[in-house]
Amino acid sequence: MVTVKQPTAGGARRAVFAPVDNLARVEAVVHRLSDAIQLGLLADGEQLPGESELAGQLGVSTVTLREALMALRQQGLVITRRGRGGGSFVSLPETPGDERLRVRLRGWTTEELRDLGDHWAALSGAAARLAAERTEPDDLGQLRRTAEELAKAADTATRSRLYGRFHVELAAAAQSARLTREQVALQAEVGALLCLVLGDDEHREEVADRHRSVISAVQDGAHATAGTLAEECVRESTARLVAVRLTL
Repeated sequence: MVTVKQPTAGGARRAVFAPVDNLARVEAVVHRLSDAIQLGLLADGEQLPGESELAGQLGVSTVTLREALMALRQQGLVITRRGRGGGSFVSLPETPGDERLRVRLRGWTTEELRDLGDHWAALSGAAARLAAERTEPDDLGQLRRTAEELAKAADTATRSRLYGRFHVELAAAAQSARLTREQVALQAEVGALLCLVLGDDEHREEVADRHRSVISAVQDGAHATAGTLAEECVRESTARLVAVRLTL
């Protein structure tokens, strides 16, 4: 019998299964689901909804969905089991080793990384401000759990996923589907690179403390403070990535 981890709850997951845009191409579905899998919004071993249900949620035809699932299987992100209890299941990929990540980081210039950091900070800052204005204290449970999981995470792969997940869930707390999708796409683009800076336990603790401070500000309705804290968290991590890039 397959043991399936409990999936992540909340607005971030709802954004994963919201209808894709009007283009509704196979690539759009593949990108949506692969980003969510690599970020950990869909748990390793989690069973996806049935084809008809999932196609309906995403607003695509079953033919489009089947082609997308085939592409995800080829990427090793989904496995399909036949027979009773079968279906399509998430297969979380292994995080690339440090050397592969460094090779990937070499593909970024320092200017591109700083530009990415500006974009990321703007997204997270806006999300934190909106969350402080729109979210009730009882709606912050998932953010708190993610922050505490990060504080305890031992390996860098888990740390990078939880870091990214926090910022996606912050956008979901802002009740903005567009901000949430933007964060998912951004984390899929850069999230794994954070493994290169989150191996430092001291920095991991700093990030966890910053995340807790953001949550407190959101809970207090201090939207300006929440936005500033979220931006500072992103800028600090981006600066560390730039520093690593300069050594390559």
